[in-house]
Amino acid sequence: MAFATFMSSSPIPNLYCLRNNRPTISKPRTIIRSSSSSSLSSSVVSTTQFDLKTYWTTLIGEINQKLDEAIQIQYPQQIYEAMRYSVLAKGAKRAPPVMCVAACELFGANRQAAFPTACALEMVHAASLIHDDLPCMDDDPSRRGRPSNHTIYGIDMAILAGDALFPLGFRHIVSNTPSDLVPESRLLHVIAEIARAVGSTGMAAGQFLDLEGGPNSVEFVQEKKYGEMGECSAVCGGLIAGASDDEIERLRKYGQAVGVLYQVVDDVLEAKMKIQENEDEKAKGKSYVSVYGVEKAMEVAEDLRKRAKRELDSFDKYGERVLPLYSFVDYAVDRGFSVGDQV
Repeated sequence: MAFATFMSSSPIPNLYCLRNNRPTISKPRTIIRSSSSSSLSSSVVSTTQFDLKTYWTTLIGEINQKLDEAIQIQYPQQIYEAMRYSVLAKGAKRAPPVMCVAACELFGANRQAAFPTACALEMVHAASLIHDDLPCMDDDPSRRGRPSNHTIYGIDMAILAGDALFPLGFRHIVSNTPSDLVPESRLLHVIAEIARAVGSTGMAAGQFLDLEGGPNSVEFVQEKKYGEMGECSAVCGGLIAGASDDEIERLRKYGQAVGVLYQVVDDVLEAKMKIQENEDEKAKGKSYVSVYGVEKAMEVAEDLRKRAKRELDSFDKYGERVLPLYSFVDYAVDRGFSVGDQV
């Protein structure tokens, strides 16, 4: 259930130019250029500059501090140590909370209103990763370049840490969201949205079919296991800010597309790296790369990129506040810079 888990140290221009070596652009005026160069920015002149790296890393610093404050060691100590190990992992890119804040700010709301929910999303995200890595699930011994939670604390403690993080996230929203900025009715919608995303019809369903489903379930697996986190993050930001029903639905489709896009590109980059290193390791789980191959996965990535940007078209009326959301789409493909402390 990872969101933006793989990081390349250099741009990947060939993923932008999937057909006829030309990028497909729906609205040139909304193309974003980060502080680093990319094939897209060299071929299209944008009238607006947006420094995604500064925006993202600044938010990471604020979110990390708030997460540290939210999960203080107390009794029973070992559970809290296991919780902090995963939530405060060095190099975490904080994509879900950053997207939540960006969606909230799109509608002119104060980012302080979104921080408790943003932190809760990271807690939920970390919990899902802890459980995904378990031997009975994806059986991954490492996460973010270091041992998985269960490798350090044991399977029993990892399960408890994940179990504890889910309700802590909900409690954090209720206890820490400023009542003068967010009405209680909006918080109820936020909590319901997160519960839906992680539940039996959301991320849990994706994990189930990743384990038990056939090759034809790959689209469902990708949408549920990876797209739900992006969808939920964007929607929660809009809900906090009081977005209209139509705007929420557009954020929903946007976040879903971006969440899957990140994972598809991760899988393509990982597959290409294995080819370069002459590795023959079989890919784990159901991905477009493992089922259909790299070329088909690249076509899927191009379609997702266009779909995500199309959903943002109606937000042009908000001016520059929509730029972070546009830039997440481009960054998902070109990976023009590193986020966090870890490449």
